[in-house]
Amino acid sequence: MAVELDEDAFEQLVVDELDALPDDMVDGLENVVFVVEDTPEDGSLDLLGVYEGVAVTERDRYGFGEMPDRIVLYRLGLLDACDDLDQLRDEIHVTLVHEIAHYYGIDDERLHELGWA
Repeated sequence: MAVELDEDAFEQLVVDELDALPDDMVDGLENVVFVVEDTPEDGSLDLLGVYEGVAVTERDRYGFGEMPDRIVLYRLGLLDACDDLDQLRDEIHVTLVHEIAHYYGIDDERLHELGWA
């Protein structure tokens, strides 16, 4: 059974989980915005989040005027994947860590090895 939560309450959970992440994980983030959307363009509930940008390890140069990278969390997919509020908090946390790792150039294979995918 999916968790039901309105947009404002969900966004507050995301903010709370961001605040709970270790400083050394978030202090290095530059020009990144965190966004909550209901679903990806295809309407799928399978995708919980995505990093849209160029990983730090792949950038040639990065300077003034660049559009920010985006880390998107998909609210309806996350709600659908969870049975209760505690599970939702955990899943938001894991999704944030997973997408931030992509910003730092860590691929899905390595995330699986580390237990974050």
